[in-house]
Amino acid sequence: MGNELEELCKSLHLSHVARRVGEIEYDSKETFLINLLRHEISCREAAKIERFQKSAKFPSRKSLGGYEWHPHIKLPTAETRIELESCAFIQRAENVVLVGSPGTGKTHLAIGLGRKACELGYETRFLRVSDLVIELEKHWRDHTLEQFKRRFDKVKCVILDEMGYVPFTKEGSELLFQLISDWYETKSIIITSNLEFSQWNRVFVDPRLTAALVDRLIHHAHILSFTGESYRLKNALSNTSK
Repeated sequence: MGNELEELCKSLHLSHVARRVGEIEYDSKETFLINLLRHEISCREAAKIERFQKSAKFPSRKSLGGYEWHPHIKLPTAETRIELESCAFIQRAENVVLVGSPGTGKTHLAIGLGRKACELGYETRFLRVSDLVIELEKHWRDHTLEQFKRRFDKVKCVILDEMGYVPFTKEGSELLFQLISDWYETKSIIITSNLEFSQWNRVFVDPRLTAALVDRLIHHAHILSFTGESYRLKNALSNTSK
């Protein structure tokens, strides 16, 4: 009986279940089967989350669990951190914009929200904006832009980190605008930037394109303002003084 069960599990790609049969508690055949299937569902969910975390390509293992909500982080009116951390905005295809000085925790929060999104079953991608624009320009030159865009068909949440750190060419600006326009009201975009919206003209060469891009990003958006000094600078100065 044990060997037959093991073989059947193998044929259904459930070998890991067969190995844990002895650990499953039951008082009837029905209970045994229910617990067995629950265990399989749990294993599949864990594997799915792990796959989503890997494909997201987060640059670090930071999470919401290790995030400190300092007073200098200003949430939108009537919104709480619990609501934001629930990632309900993804279901509504709303954006989150994190604006403030470098080193104030924007990227950490973006990664934390991205990891939570993966845990909730939302396929997610993390991209530095400068790297994304380089990719867009390359695929545009190679006439493979549509194939590149299709990589995001199943993605529900896209994190665009460091908007405004590097100015773009005219072509790069237009390609990024087209991509974000394609995602408008179909995906959630989490953006981190060290520039206020009024300063985005430094990055995008066309004022009208800049205005149209900002309009799409802030529509249905949750905008958080980060003030205060850089954590990294503060820690570096603290270590130097020791």
